[in-house]
Amino acid sequence: MATVTPYQQLEQEFRRLHAFRGALAVLRWDAAITMPRGSADVRGEQLATLELECHALLGTPRLARLLERAQAGAATLADWQSANLREMRRLRDHAIATPPSLVARIARAVAQAEARWREARERNDFGVLAPQLEEVVRLVRSRAELLAQRFGLDPWDALADEFTPGLLSRDIDAIFTPLSQRLPTLVTEAIERQADPPILPIEGRFPAGRQRALCIEVMKAFGFPFDRGRFDDSDHAFTEGVPGDIRVTTRFSPRDPFQGLLGALHETGQALYDLGLPAAWVDQPVGQDRGMALEESQSLLLEMMVGRSRAFVAWLRPLLEKHFDATGPQLSEENVYRYLNRVARGPNRSEADELTYQTHIVLRYELERRLLSGQLPVRELRDAWNDLSAERLGLVPASDLEGCLQDIHWALGSFGHFPSYGVGAVIAGQLWEAIREHRPTIDAEIQAGQFAGLLGWLRERVHALGARFGVPELVRHATGRPLSAAPFLRYLERKYVSDL
Repeated sequence: MATVTPYQQLEQEFRRLHAFRGALAVLRWDAAITMPRGSADVRGEQLATLELECHALLGTPRLARLLERAQAGAATLADWQSANLREMRRLRDHAIATPPSLVARIARAVAQAEARWREARERNDFGVLAPQLEEVVRLVRSRAELLAQRFGLDPWDALADEFTPGLLSRDIDAIFTPLSQRLPTLVTEAIERQADPPILPIEGRFPAGRQRALCIEVMKAFGFPFDRGRFDDSDHAFTEGVPGDIRVTTRFSPRDPFQGLLGALHETGQALYDLGLPAAWVDQPVGQDRGMALEESQSLLLEMMVGRSRAFVAWLRPLLEKHFDATGPQLSEENVYRYLNRVARGPNRSEADELTYQTHIVLRYELERRLLSGQLPVRELRDAWNDLSAERLGLVPASDLEGCLQDIHWALGSFGHFPSYGVGAVIAGQLWEAIREHRPTIDAEIQAGQFAGLLGWLRERVHALGARFGVPELVRHATGRPLSAAPFLRYLERKYVSDL
């Protein structure tokens, strides 16, 4: 019998970790979709127990010895194995920086805060969430300080590195700066240009059942495999699961036929990324996604750049008539295109257009850094949010639902996450420019409802690479150019100033 090497033993251990995390993903999905509200305490204990098992596996002395021995023999490893060993060490280093007791306390606090967030939204009252959010912030701050000490980073950067490895606040600022300089005037120009002729409102009642049927038809066309995934509606669109068991959700509005569809496209982008990760490494760290910014880039590419393009609208238009029995000038191709790409300053991030969306991200970026540092007490978040919204967006939210209760991320303890949305848009812009260069027929393909070429390009250049490279390297590999905000700005200029 052949001797099992230390590296091979490590693969076995991380295969177990993958199974635990898959179970956690399904339990989180169930908590949001089907779990009775009164079961939050029970689910919190279940999640905490599994989180502890994951943490314990990563923190064992045996794993540390195996990592040392595998590193000593690293010269014999293939490229993918070397990258996998690097990712194993990274996961272990992050895990041992946080004591198991703190891991369990955070898991329990987050489970309670998620339930309180849903109740607070129903009652439109941030005060319902505030006490539990204070506990989450206190615990996350403690964890951030431990990570910062271990890795020599700013506490916020230590948390953000878990979502988008290698991109720190200075890098994020460098990406956001050129956007912040150009977008205010670009928003004004776009609003002026779209005023004449006016965009016709799309009004009526659009039953959730019909919207769901439309979403399913579109998702199938993009290649979503319903034999290995589910599609549900929820309060907050999200994707959970693991490759082979992907759970996609969206939120329907009875008066807007596009909110649910665009949400489904957004989440389908992430789901297809997860499903396209390298099959040979599916249960290993190197076979996972390369962070939230990359996941968001896939979501925004489908939702914004494909799903709101003229070519896609031409393909979608007959489907709207099929599912809603709706016709008329408001649903003409031109009006639907302009309706989907209208620019308006509004309070809601999830409903924002491409131009104002970045302002929403920067607002949250600034607030969460102040929350984490202690400069902003949780109980003052509502007022701080409203003040910053007035300053940056030119409006004050009419309610907590339009303000500080919009997003679930902080209740889930996800600090360092929000910039991934902005960076993801920049990556999507660079990928879209490269796709159009490499596939000059892409518009004709989309108009014909043929998405295999688009998905194949992304599979080869992004999805199949997993976590083998860092974000900047992966973007350069896919596009042949370093990560830059310039392609995204070119895309916005062309779409909202030249074409619209």
